Amino acid sequence: MFGPPPCGYAPPGRTAAGADAPRHAADPGHPAGPGHAAGPGPAVPSGAADDGERLARAAITRLAEPGDPAVGQWIDDLGAAGLLRLLRTGGTPPGAAPARMARYRARAAGIDPAADLERIRAGGGRFVVPGDAEWPTQLDDLGAARPVGLWTAGDASLRLLALRSVAVVGARSCTAYGAHVAGELAAGLAERGWVVVSGAAYGIDAAAHRGALAAGGPTVSVLACGVDVAYPRGHAELIRRISRQGLLVSELPPGEHPNRFRFVLRNRVIAALTRGTVVVEAALRSGALSTARRARDLNRLTCGVPGPVTSELSSGVHALLRSGAAALVTDAAEVAELVGGIGADLADPRCGPVLPHDLLPPQARLVFDALPARVDGAPVEAVVRATGLPPDDVLQRLYELASLGFAERSGARWRARTTRGDDTAG
Repeated sequence: MFGPPPCGYAPPGRTAAGADAPRHAADPGHPAGPGHAAGPGPAVPSGAADDGERLARAAITRLAEPGDPAVGQWIDDLGAAGLLRLLRTGGTPPGAAPARMARYRARAAGIDPAADLERIRAGGGRFVVPGDAEWPTQLDDLGAARPVGLWTAGDASLRLLALRSVAVVGARSCTAYGAHVAGELAAGLAERGWVVVSGAAYGIDAAAHRGALAAGGPTVSVLACGVDVAYPRGHAELIRRISRQGLLVSELPPGEHPNRFRFVLRNRVIAALTRGTVVVEAALRSGALSTARRARDLNRLTCGVPGPVTSELSSGVHALLRSGAAALVTDAAEVAELVGGIGADLADPRCGPVLPHDLLPPQARLVFDALPARVDGAPVEAVVRATGLPPDDVLQRLYELASLGFAERSGARWRARTTRGDDTAG
């Protein structure tokens, strides 16, 4: 399932030598950098985690469910290795319930984190933890609920892909309209150098991944299962392509399978990892709305694509837009303008077509508007009355319009050479 990326592919931001460029918390690529409010994230270690800490974090991903703030706080206070040692020696972290400790100890008896690390390495992946050069520091905005570590599959650097990334999420049972819009958005973002992040689910997620892949761009899938588990099964080939052209990411160790709760928890990682979230289609109870809410709580930009007012699958998006919690977007250019650098990713201004008679001087336009389109036309006196201009000025403008093809004379009468129905020059 895992393997090297296609020949000639290099993830955005990777140096010629293939090394990841250093990055700091004040990096403008950080969604909570300049211009964004940072969350209460813990301090990040200055260097890569040592083998003992990495091994302990790998073990904890087997013991605790993702996003548990109590476990995150214990790791901050005791260190991952200290917490694991305390659990194995019968100790109890501050405030821990006995039932929780009994559950963790029962799980700890059968885990082998070294085997998990070797298994992920053999599949071409790695286990990224806070302090690694590849760790995306924007995840620290989740505070104590940040991931203990991230299991990845793929050759690309997670940190570099996350620098210019946008989440595209939505309904699983999407309409043809939603799938088309998601694919076009993702392809347009990829063409502009943005990385599309989603969850590899049916519907909008799959359309977004396929759009980015079709445009030749990398894409990141945040899974609710181990990165070596193809879920849903119908997306086994899509997930394989993502691992080759982008990156698979999960908080869960190899071999773990998804459940309903884990899908909700992984949404916070999608929201924190990216600069903004675009909801394409979502009903009022859609799980995609939880991603949008987490993005908003983390001071990330949230966008929504409007749909038909008669579509139940767009009702959740419309509610976001009406409440002011999301900005309305219709294409990739508008998304890039919102999440990109100030003045660096501006969308082209939109306006209607400029018709030939729009360029006429004011008096000539006034005379043109007074001319009838009917075959028999109107005498000059009628045009004078309609415009209020002197007769000589009206005659001068009529001959100017005739020379430009906007009017024609038949005896003493004049008519406009235009089809008023479609407002185009004749």
